Amino acid sequence: MSCVQTGLERLIANPPPSLKGKRIGLLCNPASVDRELSHARLLVSEIFPGQLKALYSPQHGFFAEKQDNMIESDHGIDPLLKIPVFSLYGQTRVPDRKMLDPIDVLLVDLQDSGTRVYTFIYTMSYCMEAARRFGKKVVVLDRPNPVGGQRIEGNRLDPEWSSFVGRYPIPMRHAMTIGELARMFNRDYGIGCELEVIPMEGWRRDMYFQDTGLTWIAPSPNLPTPVSAMVYPGQVIWEGTNVSEGRGTTQPFELFGAPFIDPDKILEAMGNDRQPGVFLRPVIFEPAVGKWRGEACRGFQLHVTARDSFEPVLTTLKLLQAVFQNYPDQFKWKSPPYEYEFKLLPIDLIMGGPGVRQRIEALEPPERIAATWKQEIRDFFDQSRRFYLYG
Repeated sequence: MSCVQTGLERLIANPPPSLKGKRIGLLCNPASVDRELSHARLLVSEIFPGQLKALYSPQHGFFAEKQDNMIESDHGIDPLLKIPVFSLYGQTRVPDRKMLDPIDVLLVDLQDSGTRVYTFIYTMSYCMEAARRFGKKVVVLDRPNPVGGQRIEGNRLDPEWSSFVGRYPIPMRHAMTIGELARMFNRDYGIGCELEVIPMEGWRRDMYFQDTGLTWIAPSPNLPTPVSAMVYPGQVIWEGTNVSEGRGTTQPFELFGAPFIDPDKILEAMGNDRQPGVFLRPVIFEPAVGKWRGEACRGFQLHVTARDSFEPVLTTLKLLQAVFQNYPDQFKWKSPPYEYEFKLLPIDLIMGGPGVRQRIEALEPPERIAATWKQEIRDFFDQSRRFYLYG
């Protein structure tokens, strides 16, 4: 197994002279650790004594203690360093001048999910815009894409459907690291801040998180394992429905179901075919929180058996259409609000526009839907590879 050195570890091993004497801020959460599991804020404060002036937290809170969406965090004081912690998922998601006044440089050390529908990369983009506005520098400490850097899947978001779960026209599974995304956001989407990315060492595009030699720390409460991250590009789609995506269980996104689902009927509707790279195991589970709390939900656990042939987006679309077709009276699209959008359907925000929902409703075969994305994926690859830092 390889040992990947993260951007954080490279920063600590070789502190850039440009940070000498600068007032530093750090956007981080519990997954911001080195291979010894020491937290970034302690490492930065040790290597730059007296310079770390403020901390910033993304969705789910500084300690990733907030379970669900739209559960806000307050500002606070770090119990160890006694410096302010500014919440970027509270009264505002955009840092204002007062939040950035204490610093000259903002370090960003966040573990991304590799999926478009994940707010951390958009919190980073808002910080980059604010940094440009208020004359600050951003330094992104790069981390692995947990689902690899080669497979791109899903449609590109329609910019008219931009939201906090998708600001830019990228596919659902984008195959970029957070540092590469920062470079693309900055150049192609007009942010234009003073940006530096400290790359990893030893990471290759064919690596999944399990190949890195690093310890997985859940970046958010409902991505507890690398496997949950592997299924997430597809399974996040259930958030736009009344089907449980497994929140409130120990295996969110790996599990999904609802009281009205008969797993055998779903398998039959899918032709009883084995789906590439994944085994659908029928289960019954009771969510402790969230949809169908305390009720027995019937559905499946997704067991990834061959990660390079597994297509999470297409797999979930097949399941979604089978549920939609077989339970027209019980299945529902989730109503707003969703991530601070109060009028638009959550499924349309998740899918980057209404097109996929409409085609599922029209019972268009999911394979045909996915085939129409090929040119979008090629175009995105041509755009994104200009910002690749690895291979």
